[in-house]
Amino acid sequence: MSPLLHIEKVGKRFGGFVALEGIDLEVKQGERLGLIGPNGSGKSTLVNCICGTLRNETGSVSFDGHKLDGLAAHERTRRGLARSFQLPRPFGSLSLVENVRIPILYTVNARKKGHVPHAGIDARCRDLLGEVGLLAKADRLPKDLTQIEMRKLELARAMAAEPRLLIADEVMAGLSHAEVDEIIALLIRMNGHGVTVIMIEHIMRAVMEVSQRLAVLVAGRKIADGDPKEVVRNPEVVRAYLGE
Repeated sequence: MSPLLHIEKVGKRFGGFVALEGIDLEVKQGERLGLIGPNGSGKSTLVNCICGTLRNETGSVSFDGHKLDGLAAHERTRRGLARSFQLPRPFGSLSLVENVRIPILYTVNARKKGHVPHAGIDARCRDLLGEVGLLAKADRLPKDLTQIEMRKLELARAMAAEPRLLIADEVMAGLSHAEVDEIIALLIRMNGHGVTVIMIEHIMRAVMEVSQRLAVLVAGRKIADGDPKEVVRNPEVVRAYLGE
């Protein structure tokens, strides 16, 4: 079976700085991949090249057998790619329902050429908020949410696009132990519904619990890729990321 996401020899420079160099990576349909590395290792740059926020200078990114090179970010989203951001930026003047409605209108509705009825969109918004435990606050504004609720809203907005692949970018940063457990359960539940997950995270407990496979970036290069328990014992990973 062909991989859902295929990254081949991807490279990216910022002036004379090499952010990514010859990155090869594959992600299978239904897989949960953890992507780790120290700050400045190239994780966010790679995600931005996958999602279309940045253009890679070398190599190619393919999704479901089709090359994405040259496509804008919104075109990639409509093909089934979605991401959440470490710092949620909801529309502050819109209710939670309205925040979730926007990605449905601009992705799912566009993909289906406007054939999703208004009542169906509203029901879907509330279903998504229910899945992340925010239904009771559906008509409230984002300013009324706690930190973990903001992260849940960010995931609901990503899932509203009905992605085949979700990239979760440090959705657990700053959360308590119990809150991390809630997000872990949520990501695994999403994966159980058929969504492939790439998780970028520094909390190793969460990484090890969620990931079926682990890839490590250091200084713009991939230095390890495989079974999480084996990867974290890799001497190069221990030196570069985990510490001696």
